[in-house]
Amino acid sequence: MENSTQVVSFVLAMYGNIGHLKYLYFTLALLFYLSVIFANTVLIVIIYLDRNLHEPMYLFLCSLFVNEIYGSTSLLPCLMVQILSETHEISAISCFLQIFNIHTYVAVEFGTLTIMAYDRYVCICKPLHYNAILTKQIVQKVILVIWIVSFIEVGVLLSFTIRIKRCRAVINKVFCAHHLVVELSCSSDRTVSLIHDLVFGLVFTVAGPVCYISFTYVRILSVCLKASKETKMKAFETCTPHLVSLISFVFACFYSLVTQRFDLLSVPYPLCVVLSMYVVIIQPLLNPIMYGLKLSKIRHACNKMLTLKTLQLYIFSC
Repeated sequence: MENSTQVVSFVLAMYGNIGHLKYLYFTLALLFYLSVIFANTVLIVIIYLDRNLHEPMYLFLCSLFVNEIYGSTSLLPCLMVQILSETHEISAISCFLQIFNIHTYVAVEFGTLTIMAYDRYVCICKPLHYNAILTKQIVQKVILVIWIVSFIEVGVLLSFTIRIKRCRAVINKVFCAHHLVVELSCSSDRTVSLIHDLVFGLVFTVAGPVCYISFTYVRILSVCLKASKETKMKAFETCTPHLVSLISFVFACFYSLVTQRFDLLSVPYPLCVVLSMYVVIIQPLLNPIMYGLKLSKIRHACNKMLTLKTLQLYIFSC
């Protein structure tokens, strides 16, 4: 499995020996994955079919829901395979592909949340110029750029990591993490890991978007303080799910970065496992629930679709 110059596979050591509980964990993981696919797909279909939702905000949401499916798919199928595995071994190619998928998911998520904050800023602070600034064509191009830039950024980072010679093969996690794979290097040089932490992990992925989003919300708050009650309610309705999603995602990324570098012995093992996967398990289900419940237009579109389906079933049954 390994020698002094090359490692062709890795062992995910955090699974341990779970015995017959593996069938319970597999079932729970499968149900959770199906729930993520169902919840996000339903909202994507609703946005696609309802022309009233063909607005910039809902197009960004559609991209966000696609990314949730992409993110959960990058981990959960592999997780289910590893739960049933006896050796918990993963090939180097599959490991690097998983790292690529998870990191592009994180980059696209932050990029989408950032541009959604700008969308809310323009809508609330510059409502008369909204349709001129954010046209459907511009929104589609912005979404495409976010995905392309994320893929290129992560691809460049991973191209350096793949070249590193590794002398060890045990990853103390339930999935492949970039930092932990770099730590398996034969060399003591951690330049790649440092570049990843500072440039990709901190500046581009987290600090930059969070700072910009904070700035937009300061501007939104200043406008809302002087606005009517109706404007305040509209701002609260559209901004709450975005803020909850952002706070949840920042927490997940921060926790992941911390636990990869420090041993949190006080955290119970099951909770540690769940929190380590929070970013690609809880987040993909949280977003469709939050936006589906809080945004009135999506609720009305969903109710209309359910009413139509019920009417059709009634007519055909008669």
